[in-house]
Amino acid sequence: MEALTIDVNGHALVLSADRAAFDPHARSLFIADAHFGKDAVFRARGIPVPVGTTGESLARIDALVAAHRPESIVFLGDLLHARESHADETLDALAAWRAKHRELALVLVEGNHDRHAGALPALFGVDVVKEPHALGPWALCHHPQTVDGAYALAGHEHPVYRLATRVDSARLPCFRFGPRAGVLPAFGAFTGGFEVNGGVRGEALYVIAGERVFPLSDRRSSTIAAS
Repeated sequence: MEALTIDVNGHALVLSADRAAFDPHARSLFIADAHFGKDAVFRARGIPVPVGTTGESLARIDALVAAHRPESIVFLGDLLHARESHADETLDALAAWRAKHRELALVLVEGNHDRHAGALPALFGVDVVKEPHALGPWALCHHPQTVDGAYALAGHEHPVYRLATRVDSARLPCFRFGPRAGVLPAFGAFTGGFEVNGGVRGEALYVIAGERVFPLSDRRSSTIAAS
């Protein structure tokens, strides 16, 4: 997967086409809205979706870990989707992944779905914190917001951008960065998306298409400075 390094308020941030961001100074990987176990939730509620989306998401995290060698992963809320995410198939997959990555510190900035889903068992070793969570120059959040004295990075919104021609269109996950806060795309499967086309004036926007992440060239910059 392609990665693009940008400057956010004087600090490097690596944007991955795998829908995550990496701080090379803090050696920390930021992942928003994983929604693990959403497929199990759908099936428990009578919606016949395929098994395996949790495993696919964990494989993508494996690829990110291999590419960036982080010391920690901070989940920007909504690690689990709902109480039914505690199904054996989901917890077994998460436990097998955790056993391979015991050296990684895992932090969860609690999101709205996490409060309803309930915490993972202690054996997973996930440190749950409230927003905003300070890490270097960042205020790590689930809900988009501004925080005095820091640049806020959040999730929750699941931003997508619609690119259209006269005959076709595509809704693509995106990163969006304003002067004081940015929002990461949703990492998990079946997460849907909120179209941001009408509200991106004055923001830097980076769209993910397949294995590429690229700025919209008409009005974007690779440098975002806080005012």
